[in-house]
Amino acid sequence: MAALANLRVDGARLWDRLMQLARIGGTPAGGVNRQALSAEEIEAWRVVIGWAEAAGLQPSTDDAGNLFLTLPGTDPSALPVMSGSHLDSQPTGGPFDGVYGVLAALEALTTLAERGLRPRAPLVAVAWMNEEGSRFAPGMMGSEAFAGVRPLAEIREATDAEGMRVADALDALHAAFPALRRRRLGFAAQAYVEAHIEQGPLLEAEGRVIGVVSGIQGKKTYQVVLQGDKGHAGTLAMADRRDALAAFTRVAAELYRQVGGHDAAVKFTIGQLKLEPNAPSVVPERVLLRIDLRHPDNATLDLLGRRLEALCEAHAAPCTVQVQPLVDAPGNGFDAGLRAQIDAAAQRLGHPRMALLSAAGHDARHLAPLCPSAMVFIPCRGGVSHAEHEWAEPAHVAAGADVLLQVLAARAGVEAA
Repeated sequence: MAALANLRVDGARLWDRLMQLARIGGTPAGGVNRQALSAEEIEAWRVVIGWAEAAGLQPSTDDAGNLFLTLPGTDPSALPVMSGSHLDSQPTGGPFDGVYGVLAALEALTTLAERGLRPRAPLVAVAWMNEEGSRFAPGMMGSEAFAGVRPLAEIREATDAEGMRVADALDALHAAFPALRRRRLGFAAQAYVEAHIEQGPLLEAEGRVIGVVSGIQGKKTYQVVLQGDKGHAGTLAMADRRDALAAFTRVAAELYRQVGGHDAAVKFTIGQLKLEPNAPSVVPERVLLRIDLRHPDNATLDLLGRRLEALCEAHAAPCTVQVQPLVDAPGNGFDAGLRAQIDAAAQRLGHPRMALLSAAGHDARHLAPLCPSAMVFIPCRGGVSHAEHEWAEPAHVAAGADVLLQVLAARAGVEAA
């Protein structure tokens, strides 16, 4: 293992590949628009598969559109060690969110293959389908299908804003790679490690390079529909109106006060709002809103979820209200043994590190119940993510991949050829 402790990735190659993929779906402002199952993501698949095959890795996929890149192990009976993230982005995303975890895993496997270092257990880099949920909601479809959290048949019926079904977009993805081996959906693994930018300010503020992630805070999302009646803005008396927007203002005020203001740890967001008929001289008939609620304590998250539903019912009148839960993802902790390996690797490599909780959701959430799982964070400038000016420093990108390489090599039992 002494020789393995000196392993490093090719940081320049990793950075160059990140910048190459950033051009696929690149925006005029320097960001990335590469949404799930789009032509841009298909192009990204072609490039990534090409890099993997050049390194001798074996690409494959499954019915959910997850991409797997495998460095075979010497023990056919050994369960694989997995690492990855996602290739899709927000409409105005940046060059690191998701894709860094995929390329860091690919770079780790490529480094081992180039040096003739063979793992006992297979090493698998993975790109999960539709983590972001920006085109097809909710997100994390690929990892949810893999883990059995949601049936694939249900996922396939989701549609985007233009009415395109996941089923049709997924079939188009598979049709673009007819020779790609299809493996069964879901398989046992001995461990999963995901590298990612922090998407928060703590590492940068503390001057740390590596975040050893303790877990992911819980998340609930809702769709709320307030239904009233439309009417003429100039003739309908205020007392006779069933104004859906007026109902929204009452409901929203109470939600911000009693849910968003519950404590300093809660994160409450009304992130989407649709008004009908959305005409300047018509009393609004219908308001649809999407709510994102997060908290690190699961009991508090459940309490706030119940409070949210009760407040909607209490303040909607004279309109009616429908509250539809969309996502209920309790917070989870990560494996103590893997966290210790990440911490030790960072220390060995001389990178300042700290433990922290992930405020954002990741595919690792769904792998954690299946096998020992963990995450490696690196800083991002100003804590900014889901934005075109998202940025990470090349040295930090390489540092996180070096830590990942050492953890994966140790976990998979890499031995000299």
